[in-house]
Amino acid sequence: MSDLLILLFSFSEIVLLIIVILFFLRLKKSETLLSGLQANQQEFIKRLQFNTQLENELVSTFEQRQQELVALNSELEKKAASLQKLVDLANEYCKSPHFMREIIIQGHRTGKSNGQLAKKTGLSLEEIELILDQS
Repeated sequence: MSDLLILLFSFSEIVLLIIVILFFLRLKKSETLLSGLQANQQEFIKRLQFNTQLENELVSTFEQRQQELVALNSELEKKAASLQKLVDLANEYCKSPHFMREIIIQGHRTGKSNGQLAKKTGLSLEEIELILDQS
């Protein structure tokens, strides 16, 4: 009976030893997997940092461009205001009697008819004839 007991204990020790070896192999495999996950995590963190840096650069250049656009817009508004003043001044000059008289006299010299001059200047035929008679 003691032989049987020794055999039983020996068999159970062998089974336990096999279980420990299998557990150790499984643990080794899990350790390899864990180290691989940690390496992937480090790579993922590096990529996130790179993306964050790119995003910050994009935001800063966007803000810079926005400021440039605001400055350009204010310059354009100033230019538009000065051009509007020039257009208004040109319109006033075009409506001046002296300028109209010069246009009519020059047109008459180039051979345009009184009707054409009246149409071009917006004056009546009588006004055109009066100006031509005075010159």
